Amino acid sequence: MAKTKTTFFCQNCGAQSPKWIGKCPSCGEWNTYVEEVIQKEEAGKGNWKQSTGGSKSKRAATPRRLTDINFEEQPRTVTHDAELDRVLGGGIVPGSLVLIGGEPGIGKSTLMLQIALSLPQLKVLYVSGEESEAQIKMRAERMAFHSDNCYVLSETNTQQIFQQIEILDPDLLVIDSIQTLHSQYIESAAGSVSQVRECTAELMKFAKETGTPVFLIGHITKEGSIAGPKVLEHMVDTVLQFEGDRHLSYRILRTSKNRFGSTNELGIYEMRAEGLRQVANPSEILLTQREEVLNGVAIGAMMEGNRPLLIEIQSLVSPATYGTPQRSSTGHDAKRLNMLLAVLEKRGGMRLGQQDVFLNVAGGLKVDDPALDLAVCASLVSSYEDSPVPTDLCFAGEVGLGGEIRAVHRIENRIAEAEKLGFKRIMVSKYAIKGLDLNKYKIKVIPVSRLEEMYQGLFEVG
Repeated sequence: MAKTKTTFFCQNCGAQSPKWIGKCPSCGEWNTYVEEVIQKEEAGKGNWKQSTGGSKSKRAATPRRLTDINFEEQPRTVTHDAELDRVLGGGIVPGSLVLIGGEPGIGKSTLMLQIALSLPQLKVLYVSGEESEAQIKMRAERMAFHSDNCYVLSETNTQQIFQQIEILDPDLLVIDSIQTLHSQYIESAAGSVSQVRECTAELMKFAKETGTPVFLIGHITKEGSIAGPKVLEHMVDTVLQFEGDRHLSYRILRTSKNRFGSTNELGIYEMRAEGLRQVANPSEILLTQREEVLNGVAIGAMMEGNRPLLIEIQSLVSPATYGTPQRSSTGHDAKRLNMLLAVLEKRGGMRLGQQDVFLNVAGGLKVDDPALDLAVCASLVSSYEDSPVPTDLCFAGEVGLGGEIRAVHRIENRIAEAEKLGFKRIMVSKYAIKGLDLNKYKIKVIPVSRLEEMYQGLFEVG
């Protein structure tokens, strides 16, 4: 009989303690330790091969010289979803373990089922611990994708799942969700720290030994982080975050960790009744189609990874009704907004101390590119002066504390994107165009070096 013991785990970071303590010494959170009953595994148990026999071909566990390893032996699997391929770094890597997190109802299960149905050349096993097979079938009927190689399993016991994996021998495994799985060798409830860690370890061992890519869907906490122990994010190869307002139609897929590619890429989808539609040109949806010229609106050119985006910055500057002026920012760093307001008042001569300032990034995006500073300042000046910014003008430049306009990287991509969307002029730092051949662009590039030049020439460029 296996020995049973009790251990306390921190529900925030996964730290372990033999007794209950009030404050976690690892993460500093209070009252997060929960007692869990754990049964020690017997020798050889808890391994996916113990339940299945492990007859699927596995990589040799012998050491290999680094110079003898050829990464082209296992090429990436390119899906029909260009947005997911971009975020993953070019496709699905064999043997990778990918974790996708997001709010309830954001579309995580829809995205994974859509990917499973869009790969008819692969045998895909979709394991769901939250929905029945009939519910998954109802969702699949709404989608335009059809595949005879997509199999559905409604099960939460990992040993039973591995037995079905041995029979089916899938090329891709999807788990929905990791918090619903439980191993019979752990006595705690599903979703606890020990269960999540043990189930993830079994799936990781299966993925690495067989070369089968595994996608895990994970829940998030009210703070927006992945639910469960922090070690969960360390164990997986890639962590994707599915963002967006459930009341809006657009969804954003970001990468916070990627062992096989960049972490700066961005994928944009539109939620429809038939599933998620890829947005090939996000700049067109992020720019509001307006018939009249409005004050306080400026277009900024930003970069998300290798993708240039043009987004709309909206601001409202009005006299403060109450004693203390309000400073509100949606989708933009509030501290950086306060810094830009101070620079405008000190270097630009604007009296903003008794003004309410509201800033909004259209489209529901959360941005942090310093190249948007110039567009934010132009939007604030436009609202303060009650004079609109020309609709054919966009901005790309960082504003320093001295009022100087600093150069930003990849200015060529930003200029080309603005030209493609029909803008006639773009205002950039004069230090960013050194060495550029401006004759190859049809768009007029307006170089500025100081905030005063932008302020004086903003309404004269037309």
